[in-house]
Amino acid sequence: MRRGFNTLAAQAEKVLAADPYSGHLLVFRGRRGDLLKIICWDGQGACLFAKRLEKGRFVWPAARDGKISVTAAQLAMLLEGIDWRMPSRTWRPLSTG
Repeated sequence: MRRGFNTLAAQAEKVLAADPYSGHLLVFRGRRGDLLKIICWDGQGACLFAKRLEKGRFVWPAARDGKISVTAAQLAMLLEGIDWRMPSRTWRPLSTG
């Protein structure tokens, strides 16, 4: 994924029919699945964030129309490399009785 902000913003406009200057986070995944790039407009300029996993792949949701919306919690889990579709919550009591 060698694309920078301009190319990803143009792709968001043409392919996804999304406004890259809306303030929304637009997340793109590399072909191998171990790299994510996020672009956003903060009102003053464009931000481009990238994250690469050393091991494993990002769990990517199936997109029917080419784009999906996720909640902030789902995005946080996606960025951590957690399978957000089936999270397992563990809770153990600190004491008995």
